Amino acid sequence: MIADSLLVIDLLSLGLTARGVTAVVGLFVATLAYRGYRRNGSAKMRALAIGIGLLTAGVFVAVMFTDLTGAGNGVVLLVRGLVTVIGLCVVLYAIVVA
Repeated sequence: MIADSLLVIDLLSLGLTARGVTAVVGLFVATLAYRGYRRNGSAKMRALAIGIGLLTAGVFVAVMFTDLTGAGNGVVLLVRGLVTVIGLCVVLYAIVVA
């Protein structure tokens, strides 16, 4: 019984670590895109940086914030989905329009 609860805790911390690493790597990629925007003044790179930041770090922050406020799983999933859709729309804008 104790071993099962320890396994659940380890899986939760592993999941949190994986999401954190994803957010950090995503922020690094977004920073590179933003530096490209600053160097060339390209609106595409700015939009791409914002979209990648939302898809990685934005989702991480939104999920952590809604989790910490005690929101239910449905609200957490809704917020995660909304931030993901907004990030994808910004990336689509960067590719098609800008």
